[in-house]
Amino acid sequence: MEEVTKVPPPVLERRVRQRQTTVSVLKSKLKHGVNCSVPKVRSTLTGFFPVVRWLPKYKLKEYVLGDLMSGVIVGIILVPQAIAYCLLAGVPPIYGLYTSFYANIIYFLMGTSRHVSVGIFSLMSLMVGQVVNKEMFLAGFDLNEDSKASGLLLMAVFRLGFVSVYLSSPMLDGFATGASFTILTVQAKYLLGIKIPRHQGYGTVVVTWFNIFANIHNTNLCDLITSAICISILGKEIQERYKDRLKIPFPTELIIVAGATLASHFGDLNSKYGSSVSGHIPTGFIPPQVPSFTLMPRLALDAIPLAVISFAFTVSLSEMFAKKNGYTVRPNQEMLAISFCNIIPSFFHCFTTSAALAKTMVKDSTGCQTQISSLISALVVLLVLLFFAPYFYALQKCVLACIIIVSLRGALRKFKDVPAKLRASRDDGIVWLVAMFATTLISVEIGLVIGVVFSMICVIYKTQNPKVSLLGKASDVDLYEDVEEYKNLMPPPRVQIFRFQAPLYYANKDSFLRSLYKAVGVEPFLELTKRRKEEKKAKEMSSKQIKANGDKSNGEVVIGLVERELDFHTIVLDCSAIPFIDSTGMATFEGLVKEYGEIRVNVLLANCNTSVIDLLLKGQFFGKNDKDMSSRLFHTVHAAVLHAKDSYAAAESRSEDSGV
Repeated sequence: MEEVTKVPPPVLERRVRQRQTTVSVLKSKLKHGVNCSVPKVRSTLTGFFPVVRWLPKYKLKEYVLGDLMSGVIVGIILVPQAIAYCLLAGVPPIYGLYTSFYANIIYFLMGTSRHVSVGIFSLMSLMVGQVVNKEMFLAGFDLNEDSKASGLLLMAVFRLGFVSVYLSSPMLDGFATGASFTILTVQAKYLLGIKIPRHQGYGTVVVTWFNIFANIHNTNLCDLITSAICISILGKEIQERYKDRLKIPFPTELIIVAGATLASHFGDLNSKYGSSVSGHIPTGFIPPQVPSFTLMPRLALDAIPLAVISFAFTVSLSEMFAKKNGYTVRPNQEMLAISFCNIIPSFFHCFTTSAALAKTMVKDSTGCQTQISSLISALVVLLVLLFFAPYFYALQKCVLACIIIVSLRGALRKFKDVPAKLRASRDDGIVWLVAMFATTLISVEIGLVIGVVFSMICVIYKTQNPKVSLLGKASDVDLYEDVEEYKNLMPPPRVQIFRFQAPLYYANKDSFLRSLYKAVGVEPFLELTKRRKEEKKAKEMSSKQIKANGDKSNGEVVIGLVERELDFHTIVLDCSAIPFIDSTGMATFEGLVKEYGEIRVNVLLANCNTSVIDLLLKGQFFGKNDKDMSSRLFHTVHAAVLHAKDSYAAAESRSEDSGV
């Protein structure tokens, strides 16, 4: 026969890396932390206040027109929204203007995004309103629409934004949609002019709608007609219809507010028809006041979801618009910026803020170049605070409710996307539905917790029930793939190649073992049990034959463990889709090697990444001094298959020689 020349597989040599000890790392960080120099002070200053870095490089002729236009337009939009969202927050309208003013200035100094607009946000206002009403209820106030909450101040929790990494996009979308429906429900009473208390506790949506229908006969006809007119005008989406002709956004909300205020003032709608109005909005600023620290223990748990949601929306919007416009943002600095946008204003009668999508999109579409536009928006709000605030006295609350409800149409339209979400990814669609229903039917805070927990459970479920497959070889190519997914693949003779597409750790090691046993068709413990039963049966048969032949000796019948012919002699574990293992995973590998070895089946590892290899080396998986490493671990599946064939052929040859 013609001798075939075998080409040995390539040998990869690991780099020797000198790992520093924990003590040396701590010493190095401590030395770097306490070191003080002019460059370090300058770096810290520019890192904490990014405005110091980009403002001196401001291109006046190129940027000023876009920043001026976007700043003025956003400021004009911001004023009616700041007043309107105070209905959700349960505080007087002046606080919304304060919040918008201070937040824009602080983000101008500390933010890294050029386009994000920070200020009043409907979801945050709703969550603040629930806390306000809870505290008012505990204080013994009547929770009707005329209640005042001017004495209550909130302080944001500092640096809790790290939790936002667990907020998946489908969960956030479902949460926002459910919260939007809750906001619509809370505002519905203003559309009808019905005076009902704001529900405390779980099931706000169900209880509120029940109260609305129970009091529907008390509908204020003036408020109902005003609401119908405002929604019909706001809902026509003039901006979208004529966006090709309009060079700047049409200030529909401001025109509605101005027209409704004039109509209410000259028509005397409050005294004649009992229509609820905004009331007196003072000019100027209230002296700063230290937040009530006696409230902090009671508000700590309520502040956590506020801080997490605020940071999550701010960072996601920052990264989205940075990617769109070709620059980068720093998430850690964004966390600091939004934290200070909540902490410092808390001394100036403000409530929780975050980035707002609608106003950020307006800034982007109107030519915004830098955060100078936020400074200009703050100046627009300042003009209202100093001069124009009292003119909003006669503005009906139903008009503000209309502005809030129409602004939710984008989130509520996502109901139409549910079938597409379920088709694209069933898991993501289910997460969306669970977060949405939990937020709507239970409460906003509990909905957030349920959404986060359920999305994490889905991730854990995926790792516990991953895709597994047996691999086959493509003809004439050293390529191995899933035999169920690709055609014309042939499994290597008497070698089973198994792929597990998930990390192998304590939570899914049983799933790994079950799927492996099922795929190869042999469970070592059961196979060993069968062989022992057959050995016992063979002994009994041999004893009977000896007695039948008249052999009177008392010697024992010695029969070796019965060898059953299996379809394979080697299992190759393709670890290319296993990102990491823990000590339980390593123990699982060790158990497989031992158990399959007892039935003379060899277990080999292929395509392990370096982190898996390092853990196996530390745990002495390859024996003392790693003596079995070269015969147990391979860089490719093909190298493992070749080794399996050669080892089996050599074992067969030795068996034949010993037999001769």
